[in-house]
Amino acid sequence: MPGFLKKIDPLLLGIIAATIIAFIVPARGSFADIFGVATKLAIALLFFLYGARLSTQEALKGLTNWRLHATILAFTFLIYPIIGLALRPTTAFISTEMYQGILFMTLVPSTVQSSVALTGIARGNVPGAVVAASMSSLIGVLLTPLLVMLLMGAGDGIQVDASVFVDISLQLLLPFVLGQLAHNFVPKVREVAKSKATKIVDRGSIWMVVYSAFSQGVVSGVWSNIAAWEIVFLVVFAVLLVVVMLWVTKVVPEKLGFPRPDVVAIQMCGTQKSLATGLPMASVIFGGATLGVLIIPLMIYHLVQLILCSAYVSRIASA
Repeated sequence: MPGFLKKIDPLLLGIIAATIIAFIVPARGSFADIFGVATKLAIALLFFLYGARLSTQEALKGLTNWRLHATILAFTFLIYPIIGLALRPTTAFISTEMYQGILFMTLVPSTVQSSVALTGIARGNVPGAVVAASMSSLIGVLLTPLLVMLLMGAGDGIQVDASVFVDISLQLLLPFVLGQLAHNFVPKVREVAKSKATKIVDRGSIWMVVYSAFSQGVVSGVWSNIAAWEIVFLVVFAVLLVVVMLWVTKVVPEKLGFPRPDVVAIQMCGTQKSLATGLPMASVIFGGATLGVLIIPLMIYHLVQLILCSAYVSRIASA
């Protein structure tokens, strides 16, 4: 391996590689279906291992940490939408559709899988992140369409798909609970969860999510609807927004007296926006035929947040 690649964290290198592969050889047809199932299984395994690694006392503490959850929700559904509204003057040099895409990106919930995985890598409050990120997704099922109605004027025909509650329960919360049972009754599983297995699975699941998401974008042809300079603009915008929010989500919790593990959880959950939740929501709210440019800001932000947050947690984990 070339010397400069050895200096790049494997998590970050894998994200970049998964993106490039998705553009060159995207998942299509039956392979995409099989890979999608494999990705869900990898995420379920990750949450099982997190549950098996943590004591029940730690998990309950994460559940009852209301200040942590309120702070993350405030960043996700208050601060980000305010930023989105403040960017309205950018329509002087970008299209209204692109601005609408940026605004929609600020309204979607936080990620669950990647924010929890990144929190774990940085030795943050994992149980708190699990509860907070899951809560963000569940609340977002109702709150994101409501914010879209209020701020984007797209209220007609909005429907809320309650299946997301079932998906989150089965794919994330159930494996976590089963992991908790294994922690208490199956010592061998607990030891495996505390080994390098969790690190391998959390990184691998992030790579799989990135490849799957960008494959969908390539196959659907959304990238053909945007000029190169617009992609550059969105990348620069996403980098600036993530960097600023990483700073804000660190300074504010520290001022509020949160301990370091909670600060890390707030940073990882409070700066993330969910592509996995945002895309289905966009297709329901706006209709699949009208998405196009609207979802590109979310896709670019999703990639940038993973790259920058991965580099960030790798640095603080080794500090």
